[in-house]
Amino acid sequence: MPNIAAFLLALAIVGLVTEMLRRKKLREKYAIWWLVVGVATLVLAAFPQLLVMVSQVLGVQLPSNLLFILSILMLLGVCLHLSWEISVVEEETRVLAEEVAILRIQIERINNLSAAPQEGGAHHPESNI
Repeated sequence: MPNIAAFLLALAIVGLVTEMLRRKKLREKYAIWWLVVGVATLVLAAFPQLLVMVSQVLGVQLPSNLLFILSILMLLGVCLHLSWEISVVEEETRVLAEEVAILRIQIERINNLSAAPQEGGAHHPESNI
């Protein structure tokens, strides 16, 4: 019975991720992790002895310990990937903020030059406001 629950959960994960990809709610590079988890859960639910065999080959005492180790490693990988993504976005944001500040200064200089009184008594049309 637990295998059926795990299998249905894995199907739900794969279905949800696929639907989010289809609707463009989730980007492909993030969906890969979830699809890997879903497919791995499907395989382990369909063939529960596979986890037992792999744990024996790797010398892990309990199959559940191997499952926890793999889960922790996957979560560490996700955290590392997201930390890298945040670093890239922070750098891009800093560069954009600097460019906006430079453009703002240039616009102020242009406005100051055009607002300066012109020779010959003519005045700028915006000065009537």
